[in-house]
Parts: sequence; structure tokens; C-alpha cells
Amino acid sequence: MTITGIIELAGLDGGRIKLTSELLEDLDSRVQGRLLVADDQGWNDAVAIWNGMAARLPALVLQPASAHDVAAAVGFVREHGLLVSIKGGGHNIAGTSIAEAGLVLDMSGMREVAVDPDARLAQVGPGCLLGDVDQATQAHGLATVLGFVSETGVAGLTLGGGWGYLARRFGFTVDNLTEVEIVTADGAIRTANRDQHPELFWALRGGGGNFGVVTRFSFRLHEVGPMITGGLIIWSAERADEVLATYRDLTEQAPRELTAAAIVRLAPPAPFLPQVWHGKPIAGIQLCHSGANPEADLAGVRALGNPIVDLVGPKPYVAMQSMLNAMEPKWLHRYWKAEFLPGLSSEFLDAFRSSALRVTSPLSQSVIFHLAGALNDREDDDGAVGNRDARYIGGFNATWPPGAPSDPHVAWARDGWERIRPFSTGGNYVNFQLAEDDTTRTADAYGNNYQRLQRVKATYDPDNLFRVNRNIPPTA
Repeated sequence: MTITGIIELAGLDGGRIKLTSELLEDLDSRVQGRLLVADDQGWNDAVAIWNGMAARLPALVLQPASAHDVAAAVGFVREHGLLVSIKGGGHNIAGTSIAEAGLVLDMSGMREVAVDPDARLAQVGPGCLLGDVDQATQAHGLATVLGFVSETGVAGLTLGGGWGYLARRFGFTVDNLTEVEIVTADGAIRTANRDQHPELFWALRGGGGNFGVVTRFSFRLHEVGPMITGGLIIWSAERADEVLATYRDLTEQAPRELTAAAIVRLAPPAPFLPQVWHGKPIAGIQLCHSGANPEADLAGVRALGNPIVDLVGPKPYVAMQSMLNAMEPKWLHRYWKAEFLPGLSSEFLDAFRSSALRVTSPLSQSVIFHLAGALNDREDDDGAVGNRDARYIGGFNATWPPGAPSDPHVAWARDGWERIRPFSTGGNYVNFQLAEDDTTRTADAYGNNYQRLQRVKATYDPDNLFRVNRNIPPTA
């Protein structure tokens, strides 16, 4: 790194902090990782995030190589009062991994995975994507609960609670988190688990990036795969009522080894769909069965008959985890609204279907995902994530290309959301919150756990150094 002159960064107080080249060179000398400014090689990748609607530009990026690098950076940020953010995979819809005009800690250089198959544990670096972990653990026929787009970052997914195809069997992602290494706001490198710093560990199990920079995750692993039965079955949306009713019947009796999502959208121009269907309304069910006798459990879905396509069959678990990647490229504009649901009443399904079919973009989709199972077995205060009464999550994912007007797509998602809100548990998934959502929405995500999170924040980050996130303000 060669910097001449002065760089201005956003400060914690809202003003601007001027850093001389000497100060930046001092930071550079304290770390092994790379310090980047605009136009440096690797800058564009370092600041790229998934939701183009939330794109921002920092003034400086540090790519730590170790926990000691992170500690040095946190000390520097605290000393100079700089606005800082943490980027794992950059997949968060609110864009909270980028501090506008601030310093970004891009964790992509810490992307190691170490699997102990005998102890059934995986040690995972904070820059890992889901696919990194799945590939490493599936080499031993093991897996942990992660999301369903393999290019998502492990860190953000986990710290917000996390769920995916295995959640019905093994709970939220944080229910499978056994330990973290974390750099807190005072620059200390700590180990947190149920015995060491237990309140901090409790808060990290769902409380987001409010409490420090996690530099290592330890996950419990389970026997899964390497082959499962899964895929997508699609029908014309003229049969949406049938499809949604069958989905409800399926999920109300499905074993925990079977997870299903209902999808209503316009058919994408995908090679697996006949061209005549491209752009037309469709209704589908995405399935993942990780147990024995899958066909017996899928009989009700198969009985619907006459699908446009049926892509359900045996496949590697890692293939199931990456099926949706092509539909989730970076830089598209996205606006999501979703709620946790206690069940699928006929009134809810009517509201969901009618809203879904008003879709304004061929890139958008409406989804219901089945969650009921292991996560409901725990008490609501077992981890900050809460929401142990959730049986489903449902919502509207508006997506459109950059440059297109946003108003009709935002209005569609908001209108659909308002129609299903009366059926909510009252909780919502913090990782699906938008930059526009206020502290009331964040508090709703945690329910009775929110005030406890504020107390933990006051202990470990009393000055709210880590605020570029779904922020939980400290309180005594």
C-alpha cells in the first residue's frame, strides 16, 4: 500500500476524520493483511455486495489475516473514532457490511475450514461462504445447518440466527454453534461458549454483529448425505390453490427429514423450463429429503400430477445447497418483506396467493418456507434468536435490474406484506430486515430477548462501536 496525502473517513459522531498517510502506514505496519483504497487491485471485489439497492462505498478496506489483525484494527478504529463495518460474504439484504465512507473489515482472507469428523465439529473462518463449509463437511458425510444459497457468508447467516433445509432436524444455525473466537470493542480476543463469557455467547446466537468481530466459529455436525432426494416441481399458477393446499397438507405431516418451500412467481428463462412457459405465472414446491424412504413422504405431492417439470430426485447434498445460486447474482436490486408464521390458515393462503400473483417483475418471487421441528423444542431464551413459536416463514422478495424504476416493485412487496402481517407470530427474521427498518422492527425480531441483548451490548460495546448492523443500542 502506498498512500500520499490525507484520506477522510466517516466518524462515529457523524463528522469526518482526517487520516494522514503516516497514520495509515502505522495501521498497515500493525497487520499482516492488506489495506486497500479505491483503485487498488481487489478493491471492487472487496466492496461488492449482493443487494445492489443497498450498495455503498467505504473509504478504506482492511482484509485481516488473523484475529490479531482484527484486534489491531479495532484498536485503531476505537482510537480515532472511525465508523467501521464487517463484511463476511456481503449477502445481507440491508447492506450492513459496508460502512459508507468508513472502514470495512473484509474477512474474505480468513476462509479456512477444519473438520474433526470424530468429534463432529467444524472450525470455520469468518470469511467462509456456505459452500466452503458444505464441501469440507460433506467429504465426511457430515453437515451443519446453513442456508440454501451456497454463496452466502457463514458469519452473517449465523449471527442473525440462520436456517435452511436442515433446520427442521437440527434447529437454527445458532443451535448448532458451540463456540466462537471474537474480538470485542476493547480489542481483546476472547473465547465465548456456554461456560466462558456465557452472556456474550448467548447474545451472539442471533444478536448479529453488535458485539464484536467473530474470527472463528465452531459448529456441531450431523450425519447428512452425501446423497439426498430433492429438487423443484413446478405447475401452472392456474393451479396455485391446489399447490398451496397440497403444500399445507404435506408440511403438516412431514417428518423432520423433509423440508419444503412453496414458491409463486413468473417462470424464469431457465433451461430446465420449456420456453413456452418463460414469463408465465407458475407455482412450485422445492423439496429436500435427507432421510430414508423419500418417495413415500412425497406421495401427496406427486399425486397432484401433470407438472410442467419435475426435477426432484437423488442428488448430492452440495448440489441441493447450490441449486438457487444462478437465481441470486450480485448487484440486482432487492426489497424483501417477510414474517414468521404460526401456521397456514386458509385465509393466509388466500392473501398470499392473491398478492403473489400481482408480481411486477420476472425476477421476483413469493415464498413460504417450512421451519417447524427442532427449533421449537427449545425455550425462547435459548439464544438471542428467539422466535421458537415460528412454524413457517413467508414473504415477498421483490427483485429487479439496476436502472429500472423501483416504486412498483417496492409497492408490490409492501402490499403483500401488509396483507399477511395479521397472520404473523409477531416476530420476524433479522437477516431479512432492510436498511429502512427501524429499531421497533429490530426489537420485534427478538421479542422478550431484546432488553437482555441491550444489557449485553452495554457490557461488551458500551460506546456502540459496532453500529453498522441491525443495531441494538446499549442500555444499563
